[in-house]
Amino acid sequence: MRTVTATTAAVTAALAAGAASVAAGRLASDAALKATPGRPLPTEPRLTVHGTAAGQITLTRHLAALRPGRYGLAGDGSHAVVGPVLPGDRHPADTVVRRLEGVTHGTLGPGDRAWLTANLYVGNPGTALGLRHTDVEVPGDLGALPAWFLPGARGTWIIAVHGLGTTREHTLNLMGLLNRLEFPLLALAYRGDVGAPRPPDGLRHFGETEWRDLEAAVRYAVGHGARKVVLLGWSTGATMALRTATRSRLRDRISGLVLDSPVLDWQTTVRTLAAARRTPGALLPLAVRAAQGRTGLDAGPAAGHGRLGVPALVFHGPADSVAPWQLSRRLADAHPRLVTLHTVAHAAHGAMWNADPDTYEETLRRFLTPLM
Repeated sequence: MRTVTATTAAVTAALAAGAASVAAGRLASDAALKATPGRPLPTEPRLTVHGTAAGQITLTRHLAALRPGRYGLAGDGSHAVVGPVLPGDRHPADTVVRRLEGVTHGTLGPGDRAWLTANLYVGNPGTALGLRHTDVEVPGDLGALPAWFLPGARGTWIIAVHGLGTTREHTLNLMGLLNRLEFPLLALAYRGDVGAPRPPDGLRHFGETEWRDLEAAVRYAVGHGARKVVLLGWSTGATMALRTATRSRLRDRISGLVLDSPVLDWQTTVRTLAAARRTPGALLPLAVRAAQGRTGLDAGPAAGHGRLGVPALVFHGPADSVAPWQLSRRLADAHPRLVTLHTVAHAAHGAMWNADPDTYEETLRRFLTPLM
């Protein structure tokens, strides 16, 4: 009797432990599958503000705080624009002083917590940049998709899509350049974004289903006079662009791709984001398995690019901890005549422009010139 009781207890304990592990894996996978647009990814540290002065802000010393370039600095209810680290040694060794270019809204004072964001601007093209635009709706599979349309003289349109942890405000970083180059521009919000339809399962799919919203945007552009389109995407938006260029029935209208920090292996990204949430290493495979079970994602790489047939410019660098840079190198090596890889040092995921805006924009201008 005691043996039966002990066996029953052991089986019950094993089942409970198994159920707990499954639940833990499911919770860990939320870091990627339920990434909230406009909120920092778990890989992005919160920095403490130690003080502000004329044209400068002091932050906790951290590798993130030392990144080169220009960024948004977002807090709960605040946003500012910060520039490069300022030289000098008249500050504590555990802090970093950056140029403070301006406070967009709210306030930042000692003790406040904030994080660097690739979104340099907030608002819409009119309020943020003074650019003429129209709010339009793109008919998608799940319903109307809000988008900003900026007119231009050329027959080739740019369609821009953001990625993990950001919103379509991310596209504002490049709007000034693209407007000067006279490209019509469509900046899309897609399923899961504010104002866009909710995915049926409430989860993000690393571009595997979202690419159909980008295809809908291509259809909209062609229906409104575009002869060709160039797809511009960051992070999982870059994955959407690759999917659309290789799967869409409208791929003959796509003349080029611009990919910033493309997510080419969703499993690695799930593990990275789950680990950043302090998920124990032993549970990381369960997070990947849970993500696959919840979304139906293929166990292979997220972006099938074997049939890539258009020129692509890829901005990526080895400091990206969310999407491995080596996979972008592999993509370029596999398509040496089509893919140009522009390596950006010391840049975080989705922030290749922020690290060196001038070089980024000149590289992009040269790529787009033959596609005009």
